[in-house]
Amino acid sequence: MSESQGGNRLADMLAEHSELEKQLADPSIHADQGLARRVGRRYAELSPIAATAAELDAARSDLATAQEFAADDADFAAEAKEIAARIPALEVRLGELLLPRDPDDARDVIVEIKAGEGGDESALFAGDLLRMYSRYAERRGWQIEVIGSEETDLGGVKDISFSVKTKGVPEGGYGVWSRLKYEGGVHRVQRVPATESQGRIHTSAAGVLVLPEAEEVDVHIDMNDVRVDVFRSSGPGGQSVNTTDSAVRLTHVPTGLVVSCQNEKSQLQNKESAMRILRSRLLALKQEEADAKAGDARKAQVRTVDRSERIRTYNYPQNRLTDHRIGFTAHNLDNVLQGELDPVLDALTDAERNARMEGEEGLSRKG
Repeated sequence: MSESQGGNRLADMLAEHSELEKQLADPSIHADQGLARRVGRRYAELSPIAATAAELDAARSDLATAQEFAADDADFAAEAKEIAARIPALEVRLGELLLPRDPDDARDVIVEIKAGEGGDESALFAGDLLRMYSRYAERRGWQIEVIGSEETDLGGVKDISFSVKTKGVPEGGYGVWSRLKYEGGVHRVQRVPATESQGRIHTSAAGVLVLPEAEEVDVHIDMNDVRVDVFRSSGPGGQSVNTTDSAVRLTHVPTGLVVSCQNEKSQLQNKESAMRILRSRLLALKQEEADAKAGDARKAQVRTVDRSERIRTYNYPQNRLTDHRIGFTAHNLDNVLQGELDPVLDALTDAERNARMEGEEGLSRKG
């Protein structure tokens, strides 16, 4: 990014920040909670940029003043030297903040975990992943809401969908998606299953899909394009747990996307839950199409919602976790499974940031 482009972008962002501040000061905005939330999140995204730009401007102004009086007063000369030493770090920080960021970083998410190869062992591992994310959410002060689930007789999870939400506006605009977006893909486990009598190590897998949660304004769904089927809810082993047809299956005919929900007691509640998932899947599909058109600009990023990509291996005998995308290895698997995911996610965040910086430098050289 050239200096003039960076300057124009900063001016636009500061103007937007000022306008959003005025909107938030208007009490009438809170009559529309959805709008207030979106404005609040965007304001939170821009606030670190505005604060750093203001700090940099103040430092430059102070430096000019100190330099003006330095010839007559040695104290001003020392102060000028100290201020001049701080300015490069502020310029670097502002440059990093101005890098294009993932537009969904402030969003909440919907997570889907499905058991894969490995039968009961895979379902048990899917349950372990659910507990890992639940404990991580607790550490971050996030809220989890189960939307739909299908459990096994042994206490495993065949299929579960749940939302993860921040409480209030996320600091700096970095919400749940900014952390959990890296979790989409195939998670492989190597361990001795509880059902294994010979002590042999088995390999199984579970698929994870992470979607930024869409709001109604993000995706318009024409209900004429949606086929709604109702059926009877079932529990572990397939037994009926409901005597009424309260479970709902939605089929979005144009895309072929299918969503089922049966956890709630009423058909209406299950339909609303299924619509939340369908809306988020359609938003992800729209973004994938946009990414494909953008080409190389997005290829270097770590984020993925592709269940076919094996992203991580959990090796129980060696207490080892390996993330295959960035070659990250840790020998504290037991802690990670208790929700200590930050070291892994920090490494993935750094890799994505570096990819973005390299992409920006490449665009600057082309220009």
